Amino acid sequence: MDIRRIHHPYKKEEIGSEEIVLVLGFFDGVHRGHQAVISQGVEIAKEKGLKCAVMTFNRHPAFVYRSFDPDKHTYLTPLDRKEEIIRNLDVDILYEVAFTARFGRLSPQDFVDQYIVGWNAKVVVAGFDYTYGKAAEANMNTMPVYAKGRFEIVKVDKKVDAEDKISSTRIRRYISEGKLKQANELLGYIYETSGFVIHGDARGRDLGYPTANIYPHPYVMVPKRGVYAVKLWVDGKWLDGMASIGYNPTFGHRPSYSIEVHIFEFNEDIYGEDVKVKWVDYLRDEVKFNSAEELIERLDQDELDAKESLSKVKINQI
Repeated sequence: MDIRRIHHPYKKEEIGSEEIVLVLGFFDGVHRGHQAVISQGVEIAKEKGLKCAVMTFNRHPAFVYRSFDPDKHTYLTPLDRKEEIIRNLDVDILYEVAFTARFGRLSPQDFVDQYIVGWNAKVVVAGFDYTYGKAAEANMNTMPVYAKGRFEIVKVDKKVDAEDKISSTRIRRYISEGKLKQANELLGYIYETSGFVIHGDARGRDLGYPTANIYPHPYVMVPKRGVYAVKLWVDGKWLDGMASIGYNPTFGHRPSYSIEVHIFEFNEDIYGEDVKVKWVDYLRDEVKFNSAEELIERLDQDELDAKESLSKVKINQI
């Protein structure tokens, strides 16, 4: 997949001369609904003998406007993770447009002229709720007005499951509630965060459960406080483990939460290593225990529960 990073105003030589099917969307999470939109674009491109290009932004528009709220606009997939998932969907070109104030001020007509027609798009594919400006005037229903017959428009209906529309908002709610199985089902893969290993209190080693303390990506959503079955990527391989997100209340409340991962049958120094965590299953709430012995007994059970949960993970989910 060819990744092309675009800053407005772009130079024509940055854009290929090939005719394309262009798929539009921010695609945070690249969940099953997003995958359906992208897959339809890929299918149309193959039928027409064209390349399939996806346009996304390097950051959420809310980061540029006053509407930014860190509690609402944390990412499910930062840009590198989004690239990884889209690469596996058979896309030919990924355009990453820098969302700046100047870009955001484009009128709907200018956006269509410069970023659709100017990119040699013969077909545009997007979800039913895609907007490219003020929602009331720049949506998939009004796009034919700006297209002026210069390209075909394919509006993809919403994808639903037994409960509701598959959406990033719904996935975020599940993650915030510790409902990882439900979130992973909507994503179509196991939710993943990244970070690097830092020094902690080293108390886990004294308990017989040494942990890797993870400093997470600052703009990626972290699941709710509690204990989880996880897989951790380090040194080029996925390892089984269990993670705790919280404040260690048994030993005195910390001023800020920590993410600690105990890797099963592992005893190597990985301080400073970049790691990834796959959040497989929520095991229990964070609890304040009456003693270290009581905590160790609970950790013994947590390990059994985590191994049971991880034994059910299929290799294609990783």
